[in-house]
Amino acid sequence: MWSRRAFLRASGALGAGVVAGRPHGLDTIAQATASVSGQSPDAVAQDERYWREIRQAFVLDPDLINLNNGNSSSSPEIVHDAFARHLDTSNLLPVYHRGRLEQTFEAVRRELASEFGCDPQELAFTRNATEALHIAQMGVDLQPGDEVVTTDQDYPRMLWAWDQRARRDRIVVRRMQFPVPTTGDDLVRRFEQAMTPRTRVFHFCHVTNVTGQLFPVRELSRLARERGIVTIVDGAQAAGHFPFSLRELECDFYGTSLHKWLMAPHGTGFLFVRRDRIASTWPLMPAVASMGGDVRKFEEVGTQPAAARAAIADALAFHRAIGAERKAARLRYLTLRWADALKAHPRIRILSSLEPRETWGLAMVAIDGVDSRALAQSLFDAHRIVIPAMVTQGLPGPVFDFEGLRVTPQVYTSLEEIDAFVGAVREVLV
Repeated sequence: MWSRRAFLRASGALGAGVVAGRPHGLDTIAQATASVSGQSPDAVAQDERYWREIRQAFVLDPDLINLNNGNSSSSPEIVHDAFARHLDTSNLLPVYHRGRLEQTFEAVRRELASEFGCDPQELAFTRNATEALHIAQMGVDLQPGDEVVTTDQDYPRMLWAWDQRARRDRIVVRRMQFPVPTTGDDLVRRFEQAMTPRTRVFHFCHVTNVTGQLFPVRELSRLARERGIVTIVDGAQAAGHFPFSLRELECDFYGTSLHKWLMAPHGTGFLFVRRDRIASTWPLMPAVASMGGDVRKFEEVGTQPAAARAAIADALAFHRAIGAERKAARLRYLTLRWADALKAHPRIRILSSLEPRETWGLAMVAIDGVDSRALAQSLFDAHRIVIPAMVTQGLPGPVFDFEGLRVTPQVYTSLEEIDAFVGAVREVLV
């Protein structure tokens, strides 16, 4: 039976006594979770006493309301402290202490693989989702005229990567459009219609960063495999957000960041590469030929700080102390609280599905007749709410015909903060 404390100590991520000694450390969260263990995740999602305990594990800016956690989340104090401690220790004698930290990485790799349902030998550490996905995008062999099918709502950096390959390698990139929200069946149909005999790659999000549209990854992966097409999945908004298993998704590549929903330090992410794809995929930065079938060849980027990667252990332990299902249920509860409060107004448009198992902590709202960028600025100026406007006008990359505010709470977001957002939007509707 896996033990959180045993894992952290075995991996070197925490010293003896650190977990038990903090006032709102891992033991406190585990005890709070044990007190609600007999309840369903949906019931726990509404237990404010429990979530106040979770909030106490963070040091947050008391003057701001963060509804842009889809960009970056605050780390729990135990994670931030571990990161700082690793940095301080490394600085004493970098070549020695960095090496000691690197000895913990295989334990972290095993636990990440266990959490997300893959073989450890299929998981490479990266610094973020962009690096992970660029490895896949640039590493797949493509010939002039080969086609990539993606969408206009994929992340700009990934679209730029395909555009560069089109310029350099003369491949063809087909960007699909789709309405928001839509269904999994509709997305499968659109990919089927976009395929041609020259299609070699499907590239799509697990959950889009724009509206939180969920893609039917397994169905698209099976469709692709039947035709010899490679699947590259952008999971930047999925890992740590809601439970899933990479084995069950059946994709070839999956890249994600861990500084969003897993709440690990910046500079952490991973790339999953299906075992039979590792040898044929070129690393983004050259590695020795003898590493051809080793997933670690994708980690050969030169000297890099080890502290952030070592602190993944603490972030993963915190995530498990809450429980992935409870966390997902809470994020959905917070989303429904603001969406249900606003959606009846005739000028409000919810551009995300609110169906169960389709939306958790990322959804978009628009107000007819109101510029989203101006609204985001007004919410900050008048209410100190940090929230992004998702628009494409005047920006390079994706092109979609809607705009709105992307609302992304986190487990430390309080009902009072959600209600403050609702009240601020209602002021605009008067």
